[in-house]
Amino acid sequence: MKFANRTAVVTGAAVGIGRAVAHKLAMEGANVVILDYNPETLEKTRVELEAYTQNVLALVCDVSDEAAVNEMFARAKARFGKIDILINNAGIWRCWAPFMETSVEDWKRYLDINVMGTVYCTRAVLPDMLEAGYGRIVNVASVAGVYGNAKMVHYSATKGALISMTRALAKEVSDKGVLVNCVSPGSVSSSEHDDPNYTSPSELSFMGRTGSTMENANLICFLAGDEAAYIAGQNIQIDGCRKKQ
Repeated sequence: MKFANRTAVVTGAAVGIGRAVAHKLAMEGANVVILDYNPETLEKTRVELEAYTQNVLALVCDVSDEAAVNEMFARAKARFGKIDILINNAGIWRCWAPFMETSVEDWKRYLDINVMGTVYCTRAVLPDMLEAGYGRIVNVASVAGVYGNAKMVHYSATKGALISMTRALAKEVSDKGVLVNCVSPGSVSSSEHDDPNYTSPSELSFMGRTGSTMENANLICFLAGDEAAYIAGQNIQIDGCRKKQ
């Protein structure tokens, strides 16, 4: 099993890419800790994962709450003894409004969840990873953070921040065995579909379709594994050869 004896935390794990990542990790033998703010969908995912392993811990958590994050990560460590892998997937994105029509409150909400949530979770695991001399952190950004999307300025800004954070942090910790990378999805299939291999037509990529959540999970889990031992500080786009907006 690729992730045998590894413990992985996945945030935003109840739906979409996070759910597919949790499935992939569980299938490959990891102890899986899933975090999400929605208790109903989180419980559904927990039950699904138990088809592969009983080593699953589901924790309801709003990643924008630093105290709650620290408490949940302490519970995860108490259950499994260590955390080897962190997938910072939790985020919000559904926004289509011109810059001047985007409120300061919306800016703060997107920054609190998409950026500070990643900061809090990373701070919760990094000291132990550095002490152990091993860790994998994968941040989930977006192609919007690479070239910016009109009417999604605040979302684009937060995802650009994650890409820069990834590159900077990797330069601090990669020589200590902690590898930090980033994945930037393009158009992803709707999380309303339970099938992680589902795709739909899309004019936004030259492949003419969306990427499935499992295709995204495959890349994320590759970066979280030992086969990616010489990759750090990278942002990898997974976008079906996207047509830039």
